[in-house]
Amino acid sequence: MRFEKLLRPSVRGIKEYVPGKSIEEIALRYGLDPACIIKLGSNENPLGPSPRAVAAIKEKAGKVHLYPPSDAFELRKAISEFTGYPESNIVVSGNGMDGILDTMMRLFMPHGAEAVIPIPTFSYYEISTLANGGKPVFVERDRDFNVKPEAIFDKVNSNTRMIFLCSPNNPSGNAVSEKEVRKILDADAIVFVDEAYADFAKSSLNSLIREYDNLITGHTFSKLFGLAGMRLGYALVPEWLAKEYMKVMTPFSVDVLSLAAGIAALGDKDHLRRSIEMVRKGRIQLAGGLGSLCQVYPSEANFIMIDVAPRTAGEVSESLLQKGIIVRDCTSFRGAGNSLIRITVGTEEQNKRVIEALRSVL
Repeated sequence: MRFEKLLRPSVRGIKEYVPGKSIEEIALRYGLDPACIIKLGSNENPLGPSPRAVAAIKEKAGKVHLYPPSDAFELRKAISEFTGYPESNIVVSGNGMDGILDTMMRLFMPHGAEAVIPIPTFSYYEISTLANGGKPVFVERDRDFNVKPEAIFDKVNSNTRMIFLCSPNNPSGNAVSEKEVRKILDADAIVFVDEAYADFAKSSLNSLIREYDNLITGHTFSKLFGLAGMRLGYALVPEWLAKEYMKVMTPFSVDVLSLAAGIAALGDKDHLRRSIEMVRKGRIQLAGGLGSLCQVYPSEANFIMIDVAPRTAGEVSESLLQKGIIVRDCTSFRGAGNSLIRITVGTEEQNKRVIEALRSVL
């Protein structure tokens, strides 16, 4: 191609992000009725969005010809009430937490700088680092998928700009302790803690924002709130950073419908309570039903991870797809090996179907 030479060299080596498979894709590939397929590969909320959010979207549908407020003040106010942190510590994105991450990269990742990434974990940290001209530096987790502060510090140097921690981690489901994060925050770098799944965990690290000027905790409306299709995210940041963030964020990044849906979802405490309770019961159900078939890793997220060795994740996932069950083959996660599968916690009936299917496969 004539203009390929104009591409930034760092982009050429990026491997495409591998998303979870869609219901439509599987229905077409295997000739299945879409209504009979259950999707437990993308960590979405099987209860769907809050009815209040749906009503808010309908109410605002006639307003989409108008630009939204550039500072998303009403949404930030609602997040403030939900989290207990002032609006001056809150930034938002209309492209999920990924949008927060990309904006932070604009602020902190000059060409050739480094980001420390414990693996296996969410692959977009690596993609965003490379896309912004940075260099990802990987730290391998131990056999239980924990990461030690000492292993992080072994990779930190004067060129390190960011350290990524996912807690609970995707795809393993385990969380990083506050004690360990405090140690890592002593590094001379920005520490980005992805808390996409912290709503389902025993605790959050948000409170450390009040103590550390180099901490960011990222959050999403895609999991607990059931708004994955709206692509809405936010982060708690030190006040000094919120001001810089506003300078480089995409203008009007949160659209009218997402603003309305997010505000309504934050206020529906009953839907949030039911979603959390479903996940906590579902984790126990899946672990109990699968524990005799394969290794099940402890999880504080809305999914569990299993090891199907000596079978491969690809082989087992394919067998489940043929039965109309979508799970996540973790082979695409750097450092995950070829026998790990991530299963989103579904409804009681969906979990039962997964257990029965894996019993026949394994």
